[in-house]
Amino acid sequence: MRILNGIKKYIADSDYRWQINDLYGLYKNMPDDKYLCRKFKIKMGYELNLDNPQTFNEKIQWLKLYDRKDIYTTMVDKYAVKKYVSDIIGEEYIIPLIGVWDRVEDIPFDSLPEQFVLKCTHDSHGVVICRDKKTLDIQAVKAKLKKALKTNYYYRFREWPYKNVKPRILAEQYMEGTESGSHNHILNDYKVYTFNGEAKMCVINQDRGIHTTAAYFDRDFHQIDMRWGFDPCPVTPSKPENYLKMFALAEKIAAGQTQLRVDFYEVDGKLYFGEITFFDGSGFDKIEPVEMDYKLGSWIHLPNKEGEK
Repeated sequence: MRILNGIKKYIADSDYRWQINDLYGLYKNMPDDKYLCRKFKIKMGYELNLDNPQTFNEKIQWLKLYDRKDIYTTMVDKYAVKKYVSDIIGEEYIIPLIGVWDRVEDIPFDSLPEQFVLKCTHDSHGVVICRDKKTLDIQAVKAKLKKALKTNYYYRFREWPYKNVKPRILAEQYMEGTESGSHNHILNDYKVYTFNGEAKMCVINQDRGIHTTAAYFDRDFHQIDMRWGFDPCPVTPSKPENYLKMFALAEKIAAGQTQLRVDFYEVDGKLYFGEITFFDGSGFDKIEPVEMDYKLGSWIHLPNKEGEK
């Protein structure tokens, strides 16, 4: 019955049919602008205005299409970005690297430490957190990573910087969370949002990978009443020790950029860089209230389109 209902919906609902076809990669050859306009209408419920974008999510789609520089590929590559950021703010903020490999078969699981983190360099989902190697299902890990290595993340949301990232696997030192509100020693994730080089707000994510929750704060750590992709934190997170330092470092990394999110972790009073994100939620997560979507959008001053003077 469930399969039959799915078939009926596929036939009758053009939006549902488009999304299913998209999952199977049937639109890889569709021009980026047409793809994003179609996906945006389905996800957001209104037409994407690329001629005069106003909301944050509209401007994110515009930036995908018209702001493309080769350095962006380095900035989203989880291996290459380590040197990029280290050159700007210093090596002391970089999570120690254990190794990097082109193939799953090359990972020396026997010689890895008892705790580690594996990541794919070219996507947002190929992550394995090992807290105890004795209980790690290595075959399942290999299968997950092999699948991730075959995927070009660009086609999922047309985030151009990912298109030419070399697929690799890296291992990083495992880092444990001790912050208030974290469970199972999961690190809080501090995401600083910059707009034309100025850091204006931070989201604190808790319990990532279990049930991610979020709380939003301005530069003075006043909580912002908004909802964006995640449920609210059940308990308001406490202010991290290095909160203002995160903003200062994020501004150094984001200098000259139109819009950038810079992620950090705090471990025993020390800051570590996480990653750079150009397109939060890929511009497909609803921001509530809608006034905040417009407010964040007003903070983005779009550059000229590539090729224009």
